[in-house]
Amino acid sequence: MFSRKLLIFVGLALFVAINFIVITMSSRESLPVSGIERLTISIISPVQLAVTRTIHFTQNIWNTYFMAVLAIKENIDLKTQLGKAIEIKNRYEELELENIRLKKFVDFTGQVSDTYVAAQIIARDPSPWFKTIMIDKGAKDDLAKGSPVLVSEGIVGQIIKVSKHYSRVLLITDRNSAVDALVQNSRVRGIVKGNNEDNCSFVYALRKDEVKEGEMIISSGLDQVFPKGLKIGRILRVTKVHSQLFQNITIETSVDFDKIEEVLVFKNIE
Repeated sequence: MFSRKLLIFVGLALFVAINFIVITMSSRESLPVSGIERLTISIISPVQLAVTRTIHFTQNIWNTYFMAVLAIKENIDLKTQLGKAIEIKNRYEELELENIRLKKFVDFTGQVSDTYVAAQIIARDPSPWFKTIMIDKGAKDDLAKGSPVLVSEGIVGQIIKVSKHYSRVLLITDRNSAVDALVQNSRVRGIVKGNNEDNCSFVYALRKDEVKEGEMIISSGLDQVFPKGLKIGRILRVTKVHSQLFQNITIETSVDFDKIEEVLVFKNIE
């Protein structure tokens, strides 16, 4: 009996020989095709078609895989470029916002006669009992204790501690802060007191005085700390109690203390 390997070898040899014969005969178009040749072609053609389709299928799979690998690499490269573009865009927008803020400072300082120095906020007091910030300017920049701190929107606070390179600022929203102020339209006098919240209180305004919601509160300049006419905030609520001598007035500060990043400080030129 023939071995299995020998049968496979003979089968493959016969397949190759028949294919060679068919290809040779098919190239001679001028010669008549016999019945044996037609039979051979009819047997071999389906096999050749299957082999050809298998080869094409394999090529398509390989091309698809190769293109997928290229697409993945290209996708990674595009994502990297997109990330860099987004980073540049974010930096540009941040610089644009900073430029707008600094332009406001330049316009504001051009309207006042005193000399101010710009400082950046570098820390905020996390305690709920104190409302203070730390700035990156100090004694070397001619800043002193009691120097007023403000932005173009209004009063921020005053310096309470000074080192060579840094200063601590007490915000007007702190309960230990007090600013002598008046109502811009009616000129009603009072004191703006902090209460450790986002809003402040306008105290010591007599009950008989005419004070309306929406009116602007400004500094009076009588406390010898803040120059006269600086904005503090607008009146939010007015409550009059007949048994009390003074009105209960709540004001909304002009400055959004959660968003400020730079401030202006009055420079000590003595």
